Amino acid sequence: MRNDIPWAAYEHALIRELRQRAAMPCFRNRPLHSVFFGGGTPSLAPPELIDHILQTACALFPCTDNTEITLEANPGSSDAAHFAALRDCGINRLSIGVQSLQRQQLQWLERIHTEQEAIAALMEAKACDFDNLNLDLMYGLPDQDEDNWLETLHQAIALAPQHLSCYQLTVEPHTRLARRHRQHPYALPDELQSLSLMELTRHTLARHGFEAYEISNFARPGFHCRHNDAYWRYADYLGIGAGAAGKFDRPDGGITRYSNRRTPEHYIRDINAQGLAVASEEQLPPIMAAAEAIWLGLRRTDGIMRELFRHRFGNTPDAMFARALLPFMQQNAVQSDTQALKLTDTGRALADEIAASVIQAAMQQADGQ
Repeated sequence: MRNDIPWAAYEHALIRELRQRAAMPCFRNRPLHSVFFGGGTPSLAPPELIDHILQTACALFPCTDNTEITLEANPGSSDAAHFAALRDCGINRLSIGVQSLQRQQLQWLERIHTEQEAIAALMEAKACDFDNLNLDLMYGLPDQDEDNWLETLHQAIALAPQHLSCYQLTVEPHTRLARRHRQHPYALPDELQSLSLMELTRHTLARHGFEAYEISNFARPGFHCRHNDAYWRYADYLGIGAGAAGKFDRPDGGITRYSNRRTPEHYIRDINAQGLAVASEEQLPPIMAAAEAIWLGLRRTDGIMRELFRHRFGNTPDAMFARALLPFMQQNAVQSDTQALKLTDTGRALADEIAASVIQAAMQQADGQ
């Protein structure tokens, strides 16, 4: 998020879009389980804007004191006074984008904060009575061996957050990182090294009381991220703002998802002109929605509840995609019982391959319909 945004005009546009979306049949009067202020650095936004959005949301949807309200913060752009104001607005969970606690790695990632600033941000948040804190960390960085990553994990654990998100570095196409990689290739971990780092993460955090409730997310009991868990359950979510995305189920069993214009200026212009600022919209048929639900649901440690899936899509996941899933069941990568379909320890390393197989099977079925 930039710091030159016309905040008053942006706030007006956000509230207008929120009211428009809330009136749609797919969202109307649905309970508000969680709110997530993310994308860029929302901690740069004036606290008054955050407050007005939350007041409007709680007026439009059933909301309780237990609603989880998360805001992503950048350690290099927040201070104790800002955290206190955000807490007063109703933010009850902070996710701090630390990424690393090693100076050279932060410099390589081109982060604007130092490791000392990251630690200070967490201490500032605790001083402002935040008791639900997440740290984002990244592994698989150049020249990062197991000992180095373990040192970072132990540093993070010592800071006593309630949640840790540990993601493997990926080089996404068309990014600055991808351009750097093309110009000056750097060594990334191979498949076995990546698996070793992932398992080291799980075992280390388990010994310190963190539950692995998703492949990359770990929480102390009672502190699963409600927003992210709903995403992996393939629940609906309403996105407002520049670059935001939303998704909702359709009566036929398919889904619709949309994404907004990315720049604040274009977003504000479109909202003022027509009430929405959709840049793209996609509708998936039921068979593709079911495949995506499997792809996301298998990331959860608890897997996919068979009866809930059957109620939603008309059949169980292993019945709908028997041919795609059978080879992985025979490898003991996917386990199916009367309650759930889930990955085994072996299956975690094959998660992407399993997802690709199910998606491919769904595409073939969709083409044949």
